[in-house]
Amino acid sequence: MRKIIEKCPSCEGEMIVTEMRCTRCETVVQGRFQPNIFSRLSADNLRFLELFVKNRGNVKDMERELGLSYWTIRNRLNEMIAELGFETPQESPHAHNRHDVLRQLNEGEIGVDEAAELLKQMQQGGR
Repeated sequence: MRKIIEKCPSCEGEMIVTEMRCTRCETVVQGRFQPNIFSRLSADNLRFLELFVKNRGNVKDMERELGLSYWTIRNRLNEMIAELGFETPQESPHAHNRHDVLRQLNEGEIGVDEAAELLKQMQQGGR
């Protein structure tokens, strides 16, 4: 099934759903229905959200399942948050303090090599 179109293909105005039909008994309900916030997500980000929920928000499990790094997953989450219309802090992967890096290492969110690299970059940056 296709994603609900949010913007008019002609003028880019907001689209609303005006009719819903039961697939079993063919009952039709007419009215003005607002799509939910998740209909704003691209197909890729909707699938990413499904995996995030499936993995109970555990980034380590997402890393294993997707074969992506912690920072790639974190960036995808930030993209999704922005796509939903929420503000996301503009941060670089290195804008963390020593405590954050050690916490992430302890919780298995990042590996030893990545933690060492982040700490090294912090030291070089004078943090």
